[in-house]
Amino acid sequence: MDQWFRAELTATTPGATRARDEPLTPTGTLSGARCLELFDAQATSRHLDLAARRLGRDGNGYYSIGSAGHEGNVVLAAATRVDDPALLHYRSGAFFVHRAGQVAGTDPVRDVLLGVVAAAADPISGGRHKVFGSKAAAVIPQTSTIASQLPRAVGLAFALERAAKLGVACEWPADAVVLCSFGDASANHSTATGAVNAAVHTAQQGIAMPILFLCEDNGIGISVPTPGRWIEHAYGSRPGLRYFAADGSDLPQALDTATAAVDWVRERRRPAFLHLRTVRLLGHAGSDVETAYRRPAELAAELRRDPVTATGRLLVAAGVATASEVMRRYDEIGARVAETADKVRHEPKLLTAEMVMEPLAPTRPTVVRTDALRTAAPSTPGARPRTGVARPVSRPAPSAAADGGHPMTLAQAVNRTLADLLARDPDILVFGEDVGRKGGVYGVTKGLQQSFGARRVFDTLLDEQSVLGTALGAGLAGFVPIPEIQYLAYVHNAADQLRGEAATLSFFSAGRYRNPLVVRIAGYAYQKGFGGHFHNDNSIAALRDIPGVVIASPSRADDAAAMLRTCVSAARVDGRVCVFLEPIALYHTRDLYRDGDGGWAAPITNPRHAEIGRARAHGTGTHLTIVSFANGVPMSLRVARRLSERGIHARVVDLRWLAPLPVDDLLDHARASGRVLIADETRRSGGISEAVYAALLDGGFDGPIARVTSADSFIPLGPAANLVLLDEIRIEEAATALLGR
Repeated sequence: MDQWFRAELTATTPGATRARDEPLTPTGTLSGARCLELFDAQATSRHLDLAARRLGRDGNGYYSIGSAGHEGNVVLAAATRVDDPALLHYRSGAFFVHRAGQVAGTDPVRDVLLGVVAAAADPISGGRHKVFGSKAAAVIPQTSTIASQLPRAVGLAFALERAAKLGVACEWPADAVVLCSFGDASANHSTATGAVNAAVHTAQQGIAMPILFLCEDNGIGISVPTPGRWIEHAYGSRPGLRYFAADGSDLPQALDTATAAVDWVRERRRPAFLHLRTVRLLGHAGSDVETAYRRPAELAAELRRDPVTATGRLLVAAGVATASEVMRRYDEIGARVAETADKVRHEPKLLTAEMVMEPLAPTRPTVVRTDALRTAAPSTPGARPRTGVARPVSRPAPSAAADGGHPMTLAQAVNRTLADLLARDPDILVFGEDVGRKGGVYGVTKGLQQSFGARRVFDTLLDEQSVLGTALGAGLAGFVPIPEIQYLAYVHNAADQLRGEAATLSFFSAGRYRNPLVVRIAGYAYQKGFGGHFHNDNSIAALRDIPGVVIASPSRADDAAAMLRTCVSAARVDGRVCVFLEPIALYHTRDLYRDGDGGWAAPITNPRHAEIGRARAHGTGTHLTIVSFANGVPMSLRVARRLSERGIHARVVDLRWLAPLPVDDLLDHARASGRVLIADETRRSGGISEAVYAALLDGGFDGPIARVTSADSFIPLGPAANLVLLDEIRIEEAATALLGR
């Protein structure tokens, strides 16, 4: 590449000397001075790629994906504002260099190279990953999961104007344009197609959707070619999506097209698609050897379209600078990059596991408690009305009990708590499939839209990735989103939005960006008259495996109310990602031991907070501790009553929090009785009982332990479900066996 660049500049016929403030083409807007500025960013990105290769070769740098051949994306940095949020493709290096270079006190060269060497001083990830990101430059860091950032970008575009109208403080202006870049291979991923569909679907309803999708099309995905004109065919004529196309190797034309695209989105607040044709030089990544799957003639053709060389030739041919002046500029940039690389190669790395994990699960329990218990609107940034913007008039939802002191079911408690939170906090949004007008499949959100309006309680399209993406974007815009996933089985369709996006954002930005989020999920089994696998699912292992995620699972109304308030406050205060698992079969349950006893309904006035990672004990029995959660708690309580009739006194410990597990409380109650039975309604493999067993043993508990679980099976329809699910008979038999009675 370097040899080609020099040879081509030397061979270019120089044009007549031109004033640098003059346009380079008769119809274009690119001046000589601006062209030099953009060339500098392109050349810097190119030298950063070369430096990353050298650092890797010498053992000082780590895996990174280069931007060589994609430097035409610099035009998007020129066409957008510094306060336009950008979620970037991993080859958008020239964009990052130019955007970050506009921010005082930011050195994009050093910042990128600190990421390459995984230095703890890296200002965005803190040495955890090489990403393009900058809080000051509004670049939200993304990992290389294919297209996973697109749903978040759509959610952010959706939330910008809504934040302004609702008076929620947002770090980006209401007229901002969200830029989301990705590759041609990523454009085929279901996540990408779903996100584009969601953007067009939203705009079709007259809702602002100011997003520009930038497809950097280099014609190949690792080693798999993209069919010719495929991106144009797939996206070029879609109704509701304005299509722009440009050659990334033609800087004047690309800049004019990018400017037109950005201006179109900013003015109309509708989605657009910019197809930027690029080339890929240096292979897919540092370890990739292109000659294994690309012919020499093909590689030579790619090199002839090198955008850095093309811009250099343009400067010479237009008379802006001589070939030697352009090469000197190029070399000076290379020398500065090389010098910086030498300085950062020995920068200290993260030294302890605690340092690595610090951004994963920030916790300030005292502040969270204070926020959960307050009754007035918050005064913290990100959740206060702007001056002159009135708060929405709110009233309790009509389906909620008028007095929280009256006994409620779990569903009523969730409904009432959501109403209280919506009335108290203007930053709360509640949404999902059938959440608005219908009030949810089980009526849990009934009346909320009528009370608080469709801007704050609304229905989404039937796509879990879009539901969660809306939440991820809304969190960036200053909201505390409470999306609903209709059934636990459905969340697996979109698990990467939690694992790859929500949970990693704080980790890969060293806490500079956060994902405040409370995902409500109706889950578990035991529904009567309605079921089958997709409506009765007890698989939560995939959720428990995500680092830093809080998983709450209340079984009773009072716990549901307190835990939901705590999760919302943890999201707002610490930026936590919370999953709130609601047992469907207990939604409308009032009775515990016999029909009409009302033993499972409870008032929700107090407590109004439940500390994360603390269990709840029912009873003080000293013969046996039964550990359970969700549907297993009332089952275990009924078993405990029958055991008491035989002179066996058991306490029932409701875990409540499945991540983090309440280990200290678990050990205290285990030692109090000396024997533990784990009653786990999830599967025997990958369920909760395994983790509880391990926690007891790791904590030094040496008493007898037994567990009884549901089977390792999907849940069938009808009475057959009872054959594979945990029940009271098996809990009682296991307790009797453990006690030897």
